[in-house]
Amino acid sequence: MKNKKLSDLKFRSLMLALLISVGLSCGKSNGPAPITPDPPTAASTFSNPVMSGADPAVYQKDGIYYYLQTNGTSINLWSTTAMSKLGSTVPKTVYTPGNGAANSRNVWAPEIFFFDGKWYIYYTAGDGSDISQRTWVLENSSADPTTGTWVDKGRIYATNADFWAIDGSVLELNGNRYFMWCGRADVTNVNLTQSIYIAKMSNPYTLEGPATKLTEPEFNWEKNGFGVNEGPEALISPDSKVFLIYSASYCGTDDYALGMLGLKAGGNPLVKADWTKSDQPIFVKQPQNSAFGPGHNSFFKSPDGKENWIIYHANSATNQGCADKRNVRMQKFTFKADGSPDFGMPVATGLQINKPSGEK
Repeated sequence: MKNKKLSDLKFRSLMLALLISVGLSCGKSNGPAPITPDPPTAASTFSNPVMSGADPAVYQKDGIYYYLQTNGTSINLWSTTAMSKLGSTVPKTVYTPGNGAANSRNVWAPEIFFFDGKWYIYYTAGDGSDISQRTWVLENSSADPTTGTWVDKGRIYATNADFWAIDGSVLELNGNRYFMWCGRADVTNVNLTQSIYIAKMSNPYTLEGPATKLTEPEFNWEKNGFGVNEGPEALISPDSKVFLIYSASYCGTDDYALGMLGLKAGGNPLVKADWTKSDQPIFVKQPQNSAFGPGHNSFFKSPDGKENWIIYHANSATNQGCADKRNVRMQKFTFKADGSPDFGMPVATGLQINKPSGEK
C-alpha cells in the first residue's frame, strides 16, 4: 500500500514538472507563428468614369483596343489591351491639321477602322465657323496605326447632302460598307435640326449614289434643347440582327439619350422604310447614379469575346452642358430574346464593377 502511494506521488510530481516546463516554454513564446499573406493579385474590378472626355470610339484588332475621343485641335490615339486601364494609358497625337485650313478647327468625334489592309480615321472639322463643319478622312498604310504617316484624303460626302455634317461612322454588311453621319439640311444653318444620313461607299474615302435620310427628330425625347439625331453607331446582334444606335436631343441638356433603329431581315440599309424606329429612348439619365446626358457611344467586346460592352460619355452633375465636364464610362450589356440590345441604366460613378472578362 505504501509502495502504491509512493508511485502515485512520483507520478504526480512528474506531471507537475511537465506542466511547469510547458508553461515556462509558452511564457517565452512571441505568440503564434506569423501567417504569410498570399501574394497580391491584380484587382478584378474598376469604377466609372474611366477618364475625362467626350465622344468615345473604340476599334478592336488582334487583341488591341484603339481608342479616340474629341480633342478639338488634333486627333489623339490610345492603344491598350485592357479597356479598364484606358485612363492610365498615354495617347499619341497622330494628326494635327494645318493652321487656317478648312479642317483646322473644332476637330470632333474621330473614329478609326481597318479596311482593305489600311487604317482610316473619320472625323469632323471646320474652319472655326459652325456652318463649316464637315466630315473628313485620314489614311495610314502602316500595320500599327500609332506609327507611320496619316495621309489627308479630304472630305467624304454625298453630292445630294453636301452640307453641315458631323459624327461619321461605318456600317459593314453583306460585303458592303455604308457611311453614316449627322447632317443639317438647312445650308443657312438657321434651322439647327440634325438628322442621320447614310450612303454606300465605293472605297473607304468615297461615297457613291445619293444619301438617304434615315431618321430625324420626331419624339419629344429627341427635341430637348432642339431636335437632334446624331452619333450613329452600328451594332449587329449575335443572331445577326442589325441596329443603328444614335444620340438624341441637344448634348448640352441633361436629357441627351440613346435611341435605336432596327433593320428588317434582309432589308436594304439605304431604304428608310426597311428600318423601324423605337418610339422610346433606350438609355437615359440616372440622377441617382450621377449620370446626366448619357450618349455618343461606341461598342467593343471583352478580350475573350464573351461579353459585349458599351462605352459612352455623360456628365456627373446636372446642368454641366456640352463641354469639358463630360467624362467617359463603360459597362457590360446583353441582348434580349428578340435580338435587340439591353443596355440597362448608366451605372453609378464609383461603383466597383467587374472588368471585361479575359482582361489581364
